[in-house]
Amino acid sequence: MTVVSLNAGRDALRPRVRSGNSPGERFDQDPGFHEIENTVPSQDDHARFASLVLPHLGDAYSLARWITGSRTDAEDVVQDACLRAFRAIGGLADGSARPWVLTIVRNTAYTWLRKNRPSAILAVEDLEAVESAQVIPGDPDSETPESALIAKTDAAGLEAAIAALPMPYRETMILRDVQGLSYREIAEVTGVPIGTVMSRLARGRNRVIKNIRGNAP
Repeated sequence: MTVVSLNAGRDALRPRVRSGNSPGERFDQDPGFHEIENTVPSQDDHARFASLVLPHLGDAYSLARWITGSRTDAEDVVQDACLRAFRAIGGLADGSARPWVLTIVRNTAYTWLRKNRPSAILAVEDLEAVESAQVIPGDPDSETPESALIAKTDAAGLEAAIAALPMPYRETMILRDVQGLSYREIAEVTGVPIGTVMSRLARGRNRVIKNIRGNAP
């Protein structure tokens, strides 16, 4: 399978974090977070947090920024998500922590949106209802002329096209084409079936292509 490459603008689409500073359909659902408050970190938790969570802060901030649409709000979301991750680090099994970290960041971002921008969450939930009856079959990673067009698009044009997507499509494209997560990992992070992940990716890419072509000179 061929992953649609966003190499032309991938670095530009990954905002940098300022130094120093299971699954379900509800976007404010934080699995297990109600138990985190009573978790007392051990001395080893600091080392585990540094080795398992800190390497993924760049991706965490990028995802939060794409969801909130604001660098300042993304910093607040990541700060809150890091606190939640630290409190829960004792229950994290060894292995890849990236999907776990991004799940916490995503849930924290949607909780923030539900509190500060409820209209945005309503739009997401309306789209979910439509998607539930319209899953696109097939392989969204098959190489096509459209995927080649996306790969050749300049970073600024690509960022604008992705930013114009409905939020579920936007986050799926970022998780897959920018951050390189597998379908299974995206399903884990977003709390939807793999078929829905494939549908969102296909729909998102198609909308980006139409946007790019519509703005072509």
